This record gives sequence, C-alpha cells and structure tokens, in this order.
Amino acid sequence: MALIVLTTSPRVAPGLLSHHAWRVLGASRVLTGSADHPCLPYLSEAGIVVEVVDPVPAELVGLARAGDVVWLAAQDGDESLMRAVGHAALAEQDPPLIELVPGSYDLPGARVLDLVAVMERLREECPWDAKQTHQTLVPYLLEEAYEVQETVEDGDYAALRDELGDVLLQVAFHARVADGFDIDDVAEGIVAKLVRRHPHVFGSVKVTGADEVNDNWETIKAAERAEKGAGSVLDGVPLGQPALTLVTKLQRRAERVEAPADLPADGVSPLGRELFDLVRRARAQGLDAEAELRAAARAYRDRVRHWETAD
Repeated sequence: MALIVLTTSPRVAPGLLSHHAWRVLGASRVLTGSADHPCLPYLSEAGIVVEVVDPVPAELVGLARAGDVVWLAAQDGDESLMRAVGHAALAEQDPPLIELVPGSYDLPGARVLDLVAVMERLREECPWDAKQTHQTLVPYLLEEAYEVQETVEDGDYAALRDELGDVLLQVAFHARVADGFDIDDVAEGIVAKLVRRHPHVFGSVKVTGADEVNDNWETIKAAERAEKGAGSVLDGVPLGQPALTLVTKLQRRAERVEAPADLPADGVSPLGRELFDLVRRARAQGLDAEAELRAAARAYRDRVRHWETAD
C-alpha cells in the first residue's frame, strides 16, 4: 500500500503527463487539495475521478495504509504538506510507502517561462518597471554586459551564472517593453539566424574546421546585407562600442572589400592615427587590442593596489 505523490510542472502544458503518471492515475484513488488544478479538466476528460479534499496529513497516511492513493500535488509541489505527511508516516508503527511520481518534466529552457511571467507582473505592478523604456534601459544592458566580461576575465565562474541572469533579464525587459514584438519573436529571430548561418549543421554543407565555418558565416551575412540593400560593408557596425573594438571591427570589414590600408586620414590627430595603426599591428599578431589594453589596465590596477599597501 502506498501514497503516490504525483507532481506536475507549471511550465508544461497541463494534461501532457508521463505514461507512468497516467497508469497510476487510472489504477488508484486520486485526491487533490487544489480545486483549480489545471490538470483536472484533462483528467475528467479521460474518465479519471479526482476528489478535492482538505488535506489532513494523518488521514492521508491512514488512507494509504488501506490501499494505494494518488495525491495530485499542487503545482508548487505541496512541499509543506508533504513534509507533514512524512512526519505523520514516521509516527506510524507500520507506515505506508510514500512514492514520488513526476507527472511532467521541465524541458531545457523551461525556466525562461518563469522569467517571462515575473517580468509581466513587474511591468504591470511595479511603478519603476512600468515606466522604463528602451532608452532608459540601455545603460543597464551595457553595465550588465561589462560585468559578465569582468567575471570571465577574473575567472570567477561562480559569479558568471548570476551576471548572465542579469543580462537575460535585460533581454526579457526590452522584449516586454517593445511594441510590435515579444520574447517569442526575439527567440524566433535568433533561431532562424543560427539555422541559416550554420548550413553545415542544419543543411548539407561540409566544412573542415572552425575557419571554414567562420568564412561561411561571413559570406552568408554579406548576402543577407545585400538582400537588405545595405550600401556599405561597414553598415551595421555600432559606433557606440569601445574604440579599440570599433576600430578592429571596421578594419576587418574594410579588408573584406580590399579597401586600401593607407586611405587619407584627414582631421585625425597623429596620436589617433598611431592608435589606429596599433590596432592593425595587434591584429597582424593575432591579438585583440581591446583585450590587451584591458589586461594592461588590470595589471596596473593590481600594481597600484600593491604599492598602496606596501610598507
């Protein structure tokens, strides 16, 4: 004799239950404490009678001693009730078996649905969240992205999870603020782009290594720009990014169309030209000028801190 606790995920459509769940539901008395449990209409349609009761832990244990009983847990898992049931069972001389049967499982990415739901509520009920716009949110997105960069540079991968969550929040926030698209449209767009630009994975194209993958990516990207009527290979390069990264991007794009390296630099100071050429030199050595300067800055920070604390 057993008390079978059947759990379901709120992130899975109600009624989509495992084969084992349907089997135990059809073979035992079924009880629940949730009159509005989303699975009830589907169980009723399948001819399964579910009794809605006010749960008393000792009584549930007593029923399970007389025969198998399924407890259809609320979607929060009825954790406090199940803890009390466990204590009640331990108080019995001959306690029934308590078995947990997951009725539905979260798929990878299912927790993003929780984020969407929380963002929806914040947008409706929080005065600060309600008044935000794409423009007011941009500084937070940039700040969170830099914090991700810092945790990676520090090797602080324990903190990386939280920082990535902050970036994900910004994506969800912008999608909620948007007029004309939502988070599903955002996901649909990036999925389509990834599939389109990975024909070696989702199509019949063959590649021999990562360099060829990158070449294909750039070729496909150039074709997409041409379809949109882009007038320059430099179109789409955001000028708001850090200067060294911006120069690196501009140089790479220009080289694809074989632009001369010595184009006139009217109005550029000698120092500006020297910095620009340093980026080209770094690239020729396979280095990222932005990353190298950041590494030098971090090393300088550490030296200054050491000097400040030295006797």
